[in-house]
Amino acid sequence: MCPSTARTMRRSVLLVCLAVAVAVPPSTAQAQRLRDRIAQLFLFGDPSTSSSPGGVHQHGSHIITAPDLSGAAAIGFLGSTMANAVANIPIGATTSGETFRFEGGIPISTATSAGPIFAERGQTLGRGRMLAGLNRSSFRFTSLRGKPMSDIGLAFLHENVDYPGCDAEHGGKDCTQYGVPGYENDLTRFSLDLDLAVDVTTFYTTIGITNRIDFGIVIPMQQVAFQGTNAAQIEIHGNGPATHYFAGTPSNPVLQASSASRGRAFGVGDVAARLKVNAFSTENSAVALIADARFPTGDVDDLLGLGHFVLRSQAIISSRFGAFSPHLNTGFLYRAGEARNHAFMATAGFDHLLSPKVTLALDLVSEFQVGGDLLQLPGAVTFDAPFRRLVNPTSIPDIRDDLVNGSVGLKFAPTRSFMLVTNAMVPLNAGGMRAAYTWTLGVEYAF
Repeated sequence: MCPSTARTMRRSVLLVCLAVAVAVPPSTAQAQRLRDRIAQLFLFGDPSTSSSPGGVHQHGSHIITAPDLSGAAAIGFLGSTMANAVANIPIGATTSGETFRFEGGIPISTATSAGPIFAERGQTLGRGRMLAGLNRSSFRFTSLRGKPMSDIGLAFLHENVDYPGCDAEHGGKDCTQYGVPGYENDLTRFSLDLDLAVDVTTFYTTIGITNRIDFGIVIPMQQVAFQGTNAAQIEIHGNGPATHYFAGTPSNPVLQASSASRGRAFGVGDVAARLKVNAFSTENSAVALIADARFPTGDVDDLLGLGHFVLRSQAIISSRFGAFSPHLNTGFLYRAGEARNHAFMATAGFDHLLSPKVTLALDLVSEFQVGGDLLQLPGAVTFDAPFRRLVNPTSIPDIRDDLVNGSVGLKFAPTRSFMLVTNAMVPLNAGGMRAAYTWTLGVEYAF
């Protein structure tokens, strides 16, 4: 390795270490993680005075853990969906505004525009060159599969009770039927108003290992703020004394309750390492391959990370027609662990030089899950008695979590080495947990 490359690599490592040292505060113990805060929304009153963790008297535990609905699974779905949405933040491009092709080891400038923002072009930095940057993204989630997060409805149902002597105890009725005994028809409905705001500060650096190979590291620092309220209503079957209630007595039950919860978390998200290899390059076109590995360094219980390894591998095709530079990135997203869908990825767009110092970047960023949704909500439940009917335990639509976003931004280049970046991203479909918009501001320096 030549001395200049070694010095550049040392600068790269130093910048990454400095970013982490400045951004990571001393760790502090937390009594409750954000996932616990979400579960706390389903606690009402003083749980120590009731027979269930939800504050529902008498048969309450049969509702909270009913296998036909699995309240724990519904709560887990919300936590996992939030963690996925926070961690699934697009990483900016690794290529600087100034790119080169090499003829006989001599760098020849190829780029006219400053390049895309959330996509890649095929050119690499060149041996010994380096790009360091910082960007800040901020967003607030407003919908879950198209349903407003201020109006999420859930229903926890009773489990199907059957025990020796049950049929005789209930007038010879068949206790294997769902709805016998009659109190199995009781359910608890919840109306959730959820608010999840995220600020992400990302430090990244890319170094040209050779003229055709770039290596980069991305370190996200995430701040997550959660708050929510929950209004609960127990629906009682029949006119007799209540079997389930929040407070009071069977003859004078309290059937309504509310709860609120909030919390914050700050820390390192899922750190990524990136490797880009240029396979082909001419004056006006380039083809490359890129692998992006994200490691489970973020605390999943505080919604700071996914809790599993993720690998993105993509092919990059980019061209140039004067000041107009189209590009296409397409590939596969692998997620380790259970209940995690893999996905096909595609990003298409262009960057266009508006003036010598201003570049417009526009992209369509998409992700399409492979197969059926592995992170599933409970389906509709069939009651057999006192009459046959279906009850849907959630208002969240049962649709695929495909993601399609539109991205538009500007790059300003006061000098050849320094770059200012601004970008806005908006969802174009209803899949997943989404923000109405995500804005990004950043700075880059190439040397």
